[in-house]
Amino acid sequence: MKRMVMVRWVAAIAMSILTVGSYAQWMNPAFDVPAYHPSAPLKVSALPPILSGKQLTGPNFRYPWQVHVYEKAARVSSVLYQLPCYCRCDRELGHTSLRSCFEGLHGSECSTCAKEGAYAYEQTKLGKTPAQIRAAIERGEFQKVNLENE
Repeated sequence: MKRMVMVRWVAAIAMSILTVGSYAQWMNPAFDVPAYHPSAPLKVSALPPILSGKQLTGPNFRYPWQVHVYEKAARVSSVLYQLPCYCRCDRELGHTSLRSCFEGLHGSECSTCAKEGAYAYEQTKLGKTPAQIRAAIERGEFQKVNLENE
C-alpha cells in the first residue's frame, strides 16, 4: 500500500515537472518576439514601397507626426525590415516586420508602430545597428517617444 502511494506521488511530481517545463517555453519572451528579418533585404527595390508623397494625405494623416514618421521610415527602410513590431500586426495582419506597417496605412493608425518607427530612425542616426535597435525595442525603450514632437 505504501509503495503504491509512493509511486503515485512520484508520478504526480514527474507530471508536474513536465507540465511546468512545457509551459515555460511559452512564457519565455524569446519565443514571443514578433516577426522580423534577421538581415537587411537583398534588394530594397524588390519590396513594396513605403507610402510617400501624396499618399500621406487624407483622413489617416490628420496630424503632422503621422507624415513625419512615414518620411523617417522611408529613410531607414532596410533597418525597419530587420525589426519586429510589438503591436503584433504579424499575427493580425500578416506583417513580416516593422517595415510592413509603413507599406500601408497601419503605421498612421497605430501608435506602437509609429513610435517604433520614429525610435528606429533616431537610433539609426545615432549609429546604432539594427540588432542594437531591436534589443532596445524588445526592452520597450521606444515607448518613450513622444509622437507630438515628431
